[in-house]
Amino acid sequence: MSRSLKFLAPISAAIIIAAPVLAQQTLGLGRDALPDEIAAWDIDIRPDGLGLPAGSGDVWTGEEVFVDKCASCHGDFGEGTGRWPVLAGGVGTLSNADPVKTIGSYWPYLSTVYDYVNRAMPFGEAQSLEPDEIYAITAYLLYMNDLVDDDFTLSDENFLDVEMPNAGSFYMDDRAETELPIFAAVPCMENCKDSVEITMHASVLDVTPDVADEEEAVVEEATAEPAEAPTVALDPVLVAAGEGAFRQCKACHQLGEGATNRTGPVLNGMIGRPVGSVDGFRYSGVFQEAAQAGEVWTQESLAAFLADPRGTMSGTKMSFRGVRDAAEIEALIAYIQSFDG
Repeated sequence: MSRSLKFLAPISAAIIIAAPVLAQQTLGLGRDALPDEIAAWDIDIRPDGLGLPAGSGDVWTGEEVFVDKCASCHGDFGEGTGRWPVLAGGVGTLSNADPVKTIGSYWPYLSTVYDYVNRAMPFGEAQSLEPDEIYAITAYLLYMNDLVDDDFTLSDENFLDVEMPNAGSFYMDDRAETELPIFAAVPCMENCKDSVEITMHASVLDVTPDVADEEEAVVEEATAEPAEAPTVALDPVLVAAGEGAFRQCKACHQLGEGATNRTGPVLNGMIGRPVGSVDGFRYSGVFQEAAQAGEVWTQESLAAFLADPRGTMSGTKMSFRGVRDAAEIEALIAYIQSFDG
Protein backbone atom coordinates (compact mmCIF):
# COMPACT_ATOMS: atom_id res chain seq x y z
CA MET A 1 0.00 0.00 0.00
CA SER A 2 1.35 3.46 -0.88
CA ARG A 3 1.98 6.08 1.80
CA SER A 4 -0.96 8.15 0.55
CA LEU A 5 -3.35 5.23 0.77
CA LYS A 6 -2.06 4.37 4.27
CA PHE A 7 -2.78 7.96 5.28
CA LEU A 8 -6.33 7.95 3.88
CA ALA A 9 -7.35 4.56 5.25
CA PRO A 10 -8.00 5.71 8.86
CA ILE A 11 -10.00 8.70 7.58
CA SER A 12 -12.18 6.49 5.34
CA ALA A 13 -12.80 4.11 8.22
CA ALA A 14 -13.83 7.02 10.45
CA ILE A 15 -16.32 8.26 7.86
CA ILE A 16 -17.83 4.79 7.46
CA ILE A 17 -18.17 4.39 11.23
CA ALA A 18 -19.63 7.88 11.67
CA ALA A 19 -22.23 7.56 8.91
CA PRO A 20 -24.68 5.36 10.86
CA VAL A 21 -24.35 7.66 13.85
CA LEU A 22 -25.20 10.77 11.78
CA ALA A 23 -28.16 8.99 10.22
CA GLN A 24 -29.68 8.59 13.67
CA GLN A 25 -29.19 12.24 14.67
CA THR A 26 -31.02 15.39 13.58
CA LEU A 27 -28.95 18.13 12.02
CA GLY A 28 -30.76 20.93 13.79
CA LEU A 29 -31.94 22.52 10.54
CA GLY A 30 -35.44 23.82 9.91
CA ARG A 31 -38.55 23.17 12.02
CA ASP A 32 -41.76 21.21 11.90
CA ALA A 33 -44.40 22.64 9.53
CA LEU A 34 -47.18 24.53 11.29
CA PRO A 35 -50.79 23.32 10.87
CA ASP A 36 -51.69 26.45 8.88
CA GLU A 37 -48.77 25.83 6.51
CA ILE A 38 -49.82 22.23 5.97
CA ALA A 39 -53.40 23.35 5.30
CA ALA A 40 -52.16 25.87 2.70
CA TRP A 41 -50.30 23.13 0.82
CA ASP A 42 -53.03 20.51 1.18
CA ILE A 43 -55.37 21.75 -1.58
CA ASP A 44 -55.83 18.67 -3.77
CA ILE A 45 -59.37 17.61 -4.70
CA ARG A 46 -59.84 13.86 -5.08
CA PRO A 47 -62.29 11.95 -7.29
CA ASP A 48 -64.33 10.95 -4.24
CA GLY A 49 -64.82 14.64 -3.36
CA LEU A 50 -62.34 14.71 -0.50
CA GLY A 51 -60.93 18.22 -0.21
CA LEU A 52 -63.86 20.07 -1.81
CA PRO A 53 -64.58 23.35 -0.03
CA ALA A 54 -68.10 24.50 0.73
CA GLY A 55 -69.51 26.66 -2.06
CA SER A 56 -71.54 26.80 -5.27
CA GLY A 57 -71.68 28.48 -8.66
CA ASP A 58 -74.15 28.54 -11.57
CA VAL A 59 -73.57 28.36 -15.33
CA TRP A 60 -74.14 32.01 -16.20
CA THR A 61 -72.00 33.32 -13.36
CA GLY A 62 -69.39 30.91 -14.65
CA GLU A 63 -69.70 32.38 -18.13
CA GLU A 64 -68.99 35.87 -16.79
CA VAL A 65 -65.95 34.71 -14.80
CA PHE A 66 -64.73 32.59 -17.72
CA VAL A 67 -64.93 35.48 -20.19
CA ASP A 68 -63.08 37.70 -17.74
CA LYS A 69 -60.42 35.26 -16.56
CA CYS A 70 -60.10 32.43 -19.09
CA ALA A 71 -61.36 33.37 -22.56
CA SER A 72 -58.22 35.25 -23.60
CA CYS A 73 -56.46 31.87 -23.86
CA HIS A 74 -59.24 29.31 -24.19
CA GLY A 75 -61.71 31.31 -26.31
CA ASP A 76 -65.21 32.44 -25.36
CA PHE A 77 -66.60 28.95 -25.99
CA GLY A 78 -63.66 26.80 -24.92
CA GLU A 79 -62.47 26.44 -28.52
CA GLY A 80 -58.90 27.50 -27.66
CA THR A 81 -56.96 30.39 -29.16
CA GLY A 82 -53.56 30.00 -30.77
CA ARG A 83 -51.88 26.98 -29.19
CA TRP A 84 -53.83 27.12 -25.91
CA PRO A 85 -55.88 23.99 -25.06
CA VAL A 86 -59.39 23.34 -26.37
CA LEU A 87 -61.79 22.72 -23.49
CA ALA A 88 -65.04 21.77 -25.23
CA GLY A 89 -66.14 19.40 -27.99
CA GLY A 90 -64.16 16.46 -29.34
CA VAL A 91 -66.81 13.86 -28.44
CA GLY A 92 -66.34 10.74 -30.57
CA THR A 93 -62.79 11.61 -31.68
CA LEU A 94 -60.74 9.51 -29.26
CA SER A 95 -60.45 6.66 -31.76
CA ASN A 96 -59.26 9.03 -34.51
CA ALA A 97 -55.65 9.44 -35.54
CA ASP A 98 -55.80 13.00 -34.16
CA PRO A 99 -58.13 12.86 -31.13
CA VAL A 100 -59.47 16.05 -29.55
CA LYS A 101 -59.00 15.53 -25.82
CA THR A 102 -61.25 17.97 -23.97
CA ILE A 103 -63.00 18.05 -20.63
CA GLY A 104 -66.12 16.58 -22.23
CA SER A 105 -64.50 13.99 -24.47
CA TYR A 106 -61.59 12.72 -22.38
CA TRP A 107 -61.27 13.78 -18.73
CA PRO A 108 -62.44 11.01 -16.35
CA TYR A 109 -63.29 12.98 -13.20
CA LEU A 110 -64.89 16.34 -12.54
CA SER A 111 -62.53 16.73 -9.57
CA THR A 112 -59.67 17.01 -12.11
CA VAL A 113 -61.31 20.14 -13.53
CA TYR A 114 -61.82 21.79 -10.15
CA ASP A 115 -58.38 20.79 -8.89
CA TYR A 116 -56.53 22.07 -11.95
CA VAL A 117 -58.40 25.38 -12.09
CA ASN A 118 -57.86 25.82 -8.36
CA ARG A 119 -54.13 25.10 -8.53
CA ALA A 120 -52.98 26.65 -11.78
CA MET A 121 -55.52 29.06 -13.26
CA PRO A 122 -55.76 31.78 -14.41
CA PHE A 123 -52.36 31.69 -16.08
CA GLY A 124 -50.09 34.07 -14.18
CA GLU A 125 -52.61 34.44 -11.34
CA ALA A 126 -52.75 30.92 -9.98
CA GLN A 127 -54.85 30.33 -6.84
CA SER A 128 -56.45 33.77 -7.05
CA LEU A 129 -59.99 32.44 -7.58
CA GLU A 130 -62.50 31.98 -4.79
CA PRO A 131 -64.25 28.58 -4.38
CA ASP A 132 -67.59 29.96 -5.66
CA GLU A 133 -65.84 31.25 -8.80
CA ILE A 134 -64.24 27.85 -9.42
CA TYR A 135 -67.58 26.08 -8.95
CA ALA A 136 -69.14 28.53 -11.43
CA ILE A 137 -66.36 28.08 -14.02
CA THR A 138 -66.62 24.30 -13.67
CA ALA A 139 -70.40 24.50 -14.17
CA TYR A 140 -69.91 26.61 -17.30
CA LEU A 141 -67.36 24.13 -18.69
CA LEU A 142 -69.88 21.33 -18.13
CA TYR A 143 -72.50 23.38 -19.98
CA MET A 144 -70.18 24.07 -22.93
CA ASN A 145 -69.65 20.32 -23.19
CA ASP A 146 -73.43 19.65 -23.26
CA LEU A 147 -73.30 17.82 -19.92
CA VAL A 148 -75.69 20.09 -18.00
CA ASP A 149 -78.46 22.57 -18.80
CA ASP A 150 -78.12 26.34 -18.58
CA ASP A 151 -79.98 26.50 -15.23
CA PHE A 152 -77.49 24.18 -13.53
CA THR A 153 -75.76 25.12 -10.28
CA LEU A 154 -72.73 23.13 -9.12
CA SER A 155 -71.89 22.84 -5.43
CA ASP A 156 -69.99 20.64 -3.01
CA GLU A 157 -73.30 18.87 -2.31
CA ASN A 158 -74.07 17.70 -5.89
CA PHE A 159 -70.49 17.56 -7.19
CA LEU A 160 -70.30 13.76 -7.17
CA ASP A 161 -73.62 13.48 -9.03
CA VAL A 162 -71.88 14.57 -12.25
CA GLU A 163 -70.45 11.62 -14.16
CA MET A 164 -67.99 12.40 -16.95
CA PRO A 165 -68.69 10.62 -20.28
CA ASN A 166 -65.27 8.99 -20.57
CA ALA A 167 -64.91 7.86 -16.95
CA GLY A 168 -65.49 4.21 -17.81
CA SER A 169 -62.71 4.13 -20.41
CA PHE A 170 -59.90 4.56 -17.89
CA TYR A 171 -58.20 1.57 -16.26
CA MET A 172 -55.10 0.84 -14.21
CA ASP A 173 -51.81 0.87 -16.10
CA ASP A 174 -51.16 -2.76 -17.03
CA ARG A 175 -48.26 -2.29 -19.43
CA ALA A 176 -45.82 -4.08 -17.12
CA GLU A 177 -47.86 -7.27 -17.54
CA THR A 178 -49.21 -6.88 -21.09
CA GLU A 179 -46.68 -4.94 -23.17
CA LEU A 180 -43.33 -5.24 -21.42
CA PRO A 181 -43.02 -9.05 -21.90
CA ILE A 182 -43.66 -8.62 -25.63
CA PHE A 183 -41.03 -5.94 -26.14
CA ALA A 184 -38.56 -7.54 -23.72
CA ALA A 185 -38.45 -10.77 -25.71
CA VAL A 186 -35.53 -11.45 -28.05
CA PRO A 187 -36.66 -10.28 -31.53
CA CYS A 188 -36.60 -12.65 -34.48
CA MET A 189 -33.99 -11.54 -37.01
CA GLU A 190 -34.13 -14.24 -39.73
CA ASN A 191 -36.39 -16.99 -41.06
CA CYS A 192 -39.21 -15.61 -38.96
CA LYS A 193 -41.93 -16.90 -41.31
CA ASP A 194 -42.15 -20.03 -43.40
CA SER A 195 -43.40 -18.28 -46.52
CA VAL A 196 -44.45 -14.84 -47.79
CA GLU A 197 -47.52 -14.50 -49.99
CA ILE A 198 -48.99 -11.48 -51.79
CA THR A 199 -52.65 -11.40 -50.83
CA MET A 200 -53.86 -8.23 -52.59
CA HIS A 201 -52.78 -5.67 -55.19
CA ALA A 202 -53.31 -1.92 -54.96
CA SER A 203 -55.37 -1.93 -58.18
CA VAL A 204 -57.80 -4.40 -56.63
CA LEU A 205 -58.13 -2.24 -53.54
CA ASP A 206 -59.02 0.77 -55.77
CA VAL A 207 -56.13 2.74 -54.33
CA THR A 208 -55.07 3.83 -57.82
CA PRO A 209 -57.95 5.23 -59.95
CA ASP A 210 -58.50 3.67 -63.34
CA VAL A 211 -58.03 5.90 -66.41
CA ALA A 212 -61.53 5.04 -67.58
CA ASP A 213 -62.94 6.19 -64.24
CA GLU A 214 -61.15 9.53 -64.58
CA GLU A 215 -62.53 10.06 -68.10
CA GLU A 216 -66.03 9.18 -66.95
CA ALA A 217 -65.77 11.65 -64.07
CA VAL A 218 -64.69 14.41 -66.49
CA VAL A 219 -67.66 13.68 -68.76
CA GLU A 220 -70.09 13.71 -65.83
CA GLU A 221 -68.70 17.04 -64.63
CA ALA A 222 -68.97 18.58 -68.10
CA THR A 223 -72.59 17.44 -68.60
CA ALA A 224 -73.81 18.16 -65.08
CA GLU A 225 -76.42 20.89 -64.79
CA PRO A 226 -75.11 24.07 -63.13
CA ALA A 227 -76.25 24.72 -59.59
CA GLU A 228 -79.04 27.23 -59.15
CA ALA A 229 -77.83 30.74 -58.40
CA PRO A 230 -79.06 32.44 -55.22
CA THR A 231 -82.45 34.01 -55.77
CA VAL A 232 -81.58 37.00 -53.61
CA ALA A 233 -79.37 39.77 -54.97
CA LEU A 234 -76.85 40.47 -52.23
CA ASP A 235 -74.98 43.69 -51.62
CA PRO A 236 -71.23 42.88 -51.88
CA VAL A 237 -70.39 45.59 -49.35
CA LEU A 238 -72.88 44.13 -46.86
CA VAL A 239 -71.55 40.62 -47.44
CA ALA A 240 -67.98 41.82 -46.83
CA ALA A 241 -69.07 43.48 -43.58
CA GLY A 242 -70.82 40.26 -42.58
CA GLU A 243 -67.66 38.26 -43.19
CA GLY A 244 -65.86 40.44 -40.67
CA ALA A 245 -68.70 40.11 -38.16
CA PHE A 246 -68.72 36.33 -38.61
CA ARG A 247 -65.36 36.08 -36.84
CA GLN A 248 -67.24 35.92 -33.54
CA CYS A 249 -69.14 32.87 -34.86
CA LYS A 250 -66.19 30.92 -36.32
CA ALA A 251 -65.39 29.29 -33.00
CA CYS A 252 -68.50 27.14 -33.33
CA HIS A 253 -69.82 27.39 -36.91
CA GLN A 254 -68.39 26.88 -40.39
CA LEU A 255 -69.50 28.12 -43.81
CA GLY A 256 -68.43 27.32 -47.34
CA GLU A 257 -67.00 24.34 -49.18
CA GLY A 258 -65.80 21.59 -46.87
CA ALA A 259 -67.64 23.02 -43.85
CA THR A 260 -68.32 20.52 -41.07
CA ASN A 261 -70.28 20.51 -37.84
CA ARG A 262 -68.31 21.71 -34.86
CA THR A 263 -69.70 22.90 -31.54
CA GLY A 264 -72.48 24.36 -33.70
CA PRO A 265 -73.95 23.10 -36.99
CA VAL A 266 -72.89 24.04 -40.53
CA LEU A 267 -74.69 27.21 -41.69
CA ASN A 268 -74.61 26.67 -45.47
CA GLY A 269 -78.07 27.12 -47.03
CA MET A 270 -79.57 28.25 -43.75
CA ILE A 271 -82.29 30.62 -45.02
CA GLY A 272 -85.27 28.52 -46.09
CA ARG A 273 -83.98 25.41 -44.32
CA PRO A 274 -86.07 23.67 -41.63
CA VAL A 275 -84.90 24.52 -38.12
CA GLY A 276 -82.72 21.82 -36.52
CA SER A 277 -82.24 19.83 -39.72
CA VAL A 278 -78.48 19.58 -40.30
CA ASP A 279 -77.49 15.93 -40.57
CA GLY A 280 -75.14 14.60 -37.93
CA PHE A 281 -75.58 17.46 -35.45
CA ARG A 282 -77.08 16.84 -32.01
CA TYR A 283 -79.49 19.71 -31.34
CA SER A 284 -80.80 20.82 -27.97
CA GLY A 285 -84.44 20.11 -27.12
CA VAL A 286 -85.84 23.48 -28.19
CA PHE A 287 -84.47 23.03 -31.73
CA GLN A 288 -85.80 19.47 -31.90
CA GLU A 289 -89.24 20.78 -30.95
CA ALA A 290 -89.02 23.50 -33.61
CA ALA A 291 -88.05 20.87 -36.20
CA GLN A 292 -91.06 18.72 -35.26
CA ALA A 293 -93.30 21.79 -35.56
CA GLY A 294 -92.03 22.37 -39.12
CA GLU A 295 -90.44 25.77 -38.43
CA VAL A 296 -88.17 27.18 -41.15
CA TRP A 297 -85.35 29.70 -40.92
CA THR A 298 -86.25 33.06 -42.48
CA GLN A 299 -84.37 36.33 -42.48
CA GLU A 300 -86.73 37.58 -39.77
CA SER A 301 -86.46 34.55 -37.51
CA LEU A 302 -82.66 34.43 -37.89
CA ALA A 303 -82.40 38.15 -37.08
CA ALA A 304 -84.46 37.63 -33.93
CA PHE A 305 -82.33 34.67 -32.90
CA LEU A 306 -79.04 36.51 -33.47
CA ALA A 307 -80.27 39.44 -31.38
CA ASP A 308 -81.42 37.31 -28.42
CA PRO A 309 -80.61 33.57 -28.70
CA ARG A 310 -81.85 32.60 -25.26
CA GLY A 311 -84.99 34.72 -25.46
CA THR A 312 -85.90 33.39 -28.91
CA MET A 313 -84.99 29.75 -28.32
CA SER A 314 -85.33 29.25 -24.57
CA GLY A 315 -83.09 26.39 -23.50
CA THR A 316 -80.63 26.66 -26.38
CA LYS A 317 -77.15 25.43 -25.54
CA MET A 318 -75.58 28.11 -27.73
CA SER A 319 -73.49 30.07 -25.24
CA PHE A 320 -73.73 33.49 -26.91
CA ARG A 321 -75.38 36.63 -25.55
CA GLY A 322 -76.44 37.91 -28.96
CA VAL A 323 -75.60 40.70 -31.41
CA ARG A 324 -76.76 44.10 -30.24
CA ASP A 325 -76.20 46.11 -33.47
CA ALA A 326 -79.04 45.76 -36.02
CA ALA A 327 -76.71 46.70 -38.89
CA GLU A 328 -74.29 43.97 -37.84
CA ILE A 329 -77.13 41.43 -37.79
CA GLU A 330 -78.15 42.46 -41.30
CA ALA A 331 -74.56 42.04 -42.50
CA LEU A 332 -74.25 38.63 -40.83
CA ILE A 333 -77.43 37.39 -42.51
CA ALA A 334 -76.21 38.64 -45.89
CA TYR A 335 -72.92 36.80 -45.44
CA ILE A 336 -74.71 33.58 -44.42
CA GLN A 337 -77.05 33.94 -47.41
CA SER A 338 -74.07 34.20 -49.74
CA PHE A 339 -73.58 30.47 -49.07
CA ASP A 340 -77.21 29.55 -49.83
CA GLY A 341 -76.50 28.64 -53.45
